[in-house]
Amino acid sequence: MEGGRLWQPFWRGKRVLVTGHTGFKGAWLCLLLKELGAEVVGFARDIPTQPALFELAHLDDDLHSIRGDVRNYEHLRTMVRDAQPEIVIHMAAQSLVRRSYQEPLETYATNVMGTAHVLEAVRQTSGVRVAIVVTSDKCYENHDAIHGFVEADPMGGSDPYSSSKGCAELITAAYRASFFSSATPAETAIATVRSGNVIGGGDWAEDRLVPDLMRAFAADQPAAIRNPLFVRPWQHVLEPLKGYLMLAEKLWDAPGDFSEAWNFGPRDEDAQPVSVIADRLVELWEGDASWKLAVGEQPCEAHSLKLNCEKAREELGWWPRTTLDTALQWTVQWYQAFQNGLDARAVTQQQICQFLGTKIPLNTQVPTAGFAKAG
Repeated sequence: MEGGRLWQPFWRGKRVLVTGHTGFKGAWLCLLLKELGAEVVGFARDIPTQPALFELAHLDDDLHSIRGDVRNYEHLRTMVRDAQPEIVIHMAAQSLVRRSYQEPLETYATNVMGTAHVLEAVRQTSGVRVAIVVTSDKCYENHDAIHGFVEADPMGGSDPYSSSKGCAELITAAYRASFFSSATPAETAIATVRSGNVIGGGDWAEDRLVPDLMRAFAADQPAAIRNPLFVRPWQHVLEPLKGYLMLAEKLWDAPGDFSEAWNFGPRDEDAQPVSVIADRLVELWEGDASWKLAVGEQPCEAHSLKLNCEKAREELGWWPRTTLDTALQWTVQWYQAFQNGLDARAVTQQQICQFLGTKIPLNTQVPTAGFAKAG
């Protein structure tokens, strides 16, 4: 399979802790892990949106879901000790740029100290073989350079969210050097991962391009777009998730070779302006779908953002399987299927199986007319 493959026998029976499992990306990850046969424990403060893929997919029914806040270290440490995970994937975060302007202290407390709490809880718990900290493509010091950022570029960020993710990277690097390096007795491999702007079905977050468009289209209203000329690295949510899991397999087998930072972004040609994405989604949705320019002052954000992912391609064998257009097609098909009353979990599982190239279980079959193939 182009872009590498996941070794399903590796994941069968593995105990995996996912923080932030109730979010859009977390729910997709949990469903992917269940498809691979892992035993999943989730830890999150709450259900972040209504509706939410986590609830629509009934994930509470088949994984151990714990409510808690990464800002509460004592509760977190107790949970990790009791769960005894072999692999930890830390995704819990305040993930919205605009909200970080409104709530900077919460953003730093969650994204910076929350990360420190997770790493310390891992350090205090025996048996954790792999820990992956999910940060962001916005962690880099960005002066609107046209080149794709490489993992060795400096951390930065001019808004609270972006700088908090840069801080999370620095904290993880310090913990790795101090407590999880080859020079220490710890056996845990620690890595960070930075993905592009992920899209896909089941995202209802505020102030994100695709959810804003899908809400407006479903309501037969024009969507308000803030920055149509801004360039972002768009990719289907399954692409970086596959990269995280491929990295976890490598960290398990050779921790000294892979305990570092990794980019998981789209192909170079899939870093496109917001207007291109909006126009294509209008075409795919059809009907009266449209968008307009938002009015009013907008918070400062970088105009251009791209990732260089050659390191993951050369050292992990990871490369994007889907094109941007396939990702957009799958996204529209997911929301339209949901709008038409199809089961959200079945639709999500079908796209996961299409992505993995595996057989779709009989109990998750949904109408397939119009579903694009990966590639």
